[in-house]
Amino acid sequence: MTLIADLRVAASAVVCGASQGIGLALCSQLLARDDVVQLFAVSRQATHSNELEALSREHGRRLTRIDCDARDERALEQLARQIGATCKHLHLVISTVGVLHDTPARAEKNLAQLDLAGLQASFATNCFAPILLLKHLLPLLKHQPATIAVLSARIGSISDNRLGGWYSYRASKAALNQLLRTASIELKRLNPASTVLALHPGTTATRLSKPFQANVPQGKLFDAAFSAQCILELIAQHGPEHSGTFWAWDHQPVPW
Repeated sequence: MTLIADLRVAASAVVCGASQGIGLALCSQLLARDDVVQLFAVSRQATHSNELEALSREHGRRLTRIDCDARDERALEQLARQIGATCKHLHLVISTVGVLHDTPARAEKNLAQLDLAGLQASFATNCFAPILLLKHLLPLLKHQPATIAVLSARIGSISDNRLGGWYSYRASKAALNQLLRTASIELKRLNPASTVLALHPGTTATRLSKPFQANVPQGKLFDAAFSAQCILELIAQHGPEHSGTFWAWDHQPVPW
């Protein structure tokens, strides 16, 4: 399976949110591929992650770990400079950053539980961080095939919202989808070989979903390695003609 359609060279890739869960599994699977020459693993604790340290010992200079809080635009500016110093073009950028219930963000059940701090925290991580990451990496995405894949969530679908609740998480993912759709139009003008994808990985056994895993139907709670595999399959099968679209782990389109 090719990593990216029509890519004729070994890929340079970024995974943001790399130190745990799906992001860590993606790093492991990307480094296991012969067609990935360079991987930048980005997270707030990338240089302090034992798991990323183990991958670094195994893969040497192919892996660069960078500490960066993607909610901080100055940190993203520095990240782009650091990557650009050794890499002239990125072929794959994956953002797995997200928050659901890390104070002040929370999964509100009703309007009475909403507050400004929680809304701002949800939007800062789920919506603003991925699009600002794309903004600062844009100069490295203009001249060769490039895919930008961002983890969204089916719960961000407006037309699929039948249960209510989880106000800030739903809204921040819906806003993320609109930003990605808009960015896909701009990138198509700048680089016709670019692809921007919003991806729903399914409910995965990570820290984000832990308080809610008991309610997941049998067989629908995935381990991180399976979700990462599905993400890479979706990336491989969706090229520029699909840019600005929203896909689930099972290869089915998700309604906006």
